[in-house]
Amino acid sequence: MKKILAIIAILFFVLIGLIYWSASGADKKMVTCSIENFEDIDKVDFRKHDSVLVAASTLYEGDFIKRLIQGENYRKAWSTPVQVPIAYLDTLKGGMKVVEEGGGMQTQSLELDGKDDITYTLRSVVKDPEKLIPEIAEKLGLENIVVDGISGQHPYAAMLVAELANIAGVFHTHPEILFIPKQERLGELNEKYGNRLYLLEYERKSDGNWTDLKNVEKIIDTDNLQELKAEKGADLSIDEEVFIRTRLFDILIGDWDRHSQQWGWAIQKQDSGYKAIAIPSDRDNAFFKLTGLVPSILTNKNIRPEIRPFEEDIVHMPGLVYPNDRYFLIRVPKEKFIEQAEILQQKMTEEKIRAAFKVWPKAIAELDQEEITEKLLSRRKNLKEYARSFYEIIQERGELSEPLKGSEDIDIPEELMHCFECLDNNK
Repeated sequence: MKKILAIIAILFFVLIGLIYWSASGADKKMVTCSIENFEDIDKVDFRKHDSVLVAASTLYEGDFIKRLIQGENYRKAWSTPVQVPIAYLDTLKGGMKVVEEGGGMQTQSLELDGKDDITYTLRSVVKDPEKLIPEIAEKLGLENIVVDGISGQHPYAAMLVAELANIAGVFHTHPEILFIPKQERLGELNEKYGNRLYLLEYERKSDGNWTDLKNVEKIIDTDNLQELKAEKGADLSIDEEVFIRTRLFDILIGDWDRHSQQWGWAIQKQDSGYKAIAIPSDRDNAFFKLTGLVPSILTNKNIRPEIRPFEEDIVHMPGLVYPNDRYFLIRVPKEKFIEQAEILQQKMTEEKIRAAFKVWPKAIAELDQEEITEKLLSRRKNLKEYARSFYEIIQERGELSEPLKGSEDIDIPEELMHCFECLDNNK
């Protein structure tokens, strides 16, 4: 017995040593893109060039120990150089002006005003995980475990998601990959935002209509949708079929981060009132891939149930069900979930899925296309089963007992806090 305990103790300390070894390779929390075809970028006049060869980030390169302990993830995709268009705000889409800085827990962004009241956003491809690092990790010198977790995100996921969304009949924000040099229109923001790699997308809220939908009055956030519901009552409803299809599409592509602040809603005037049509944004966690010893522990369903790695099958469906699913879909019958799963299965053929990878640079597609395709096909096969489980979990959890994320301070009737349709049923 003592020998067994001694062996266990030795293995434990070896493991701790390997973890510290894997975390000691890089002391930086963030490294911006690496330009490959210019040596001194401060002397380059980027207006004389139409593109640049750039690697998203070299921060996640690692030796065998790092890959063993913290996973292979998408390290190669992050460090592989690709050719990216160069853009200047004074000419981009007819000219844009910076409105304000934005960003969430990881992404630095700029909100931009374009023509015809259309609002855009520049979202950094390189992430800043500073806000995610717990104090205990800093005290233990293990910040790199959190920093390195970004390597589980695919730097070019949003582009592929948009192409797959076209196939699925799901709305998206039309992301484009761009290199934004330092320039006059960035002004005092040049040091922070210049010479960086970005996704240019339509903003999830906009006074102008950038969708293909007709009679759209505006595009708003979820909290504004709730306020509009309080005003319009039964005259405003959401397009349940679109929202269900979009959520099943999220499950198909493994996008586990779909809380209420990552949705826009196109408000469409119809003969019978108004229809709110869901527009998902922020696709950072689609195809999320975390392997390795430490990530496997941290993503265990009993530790972090909401972080679901993209695998051929879904191991823990409850982690994918969000409060906004219950809020909008609690009274929708099971048949609608199954129907939308069948529609997705019919639309998402293997031929079309494989063709979607044309939006990726060839070097990136060669790295990750086959693995992602096989996982998509496996999930597509089981989509009706996932739809039933998704529906059942929503029903088990029931109506909300607290406000949606981001809606804590808005003034809405008590019944509207519980579900979107509750207000109609109490009038």
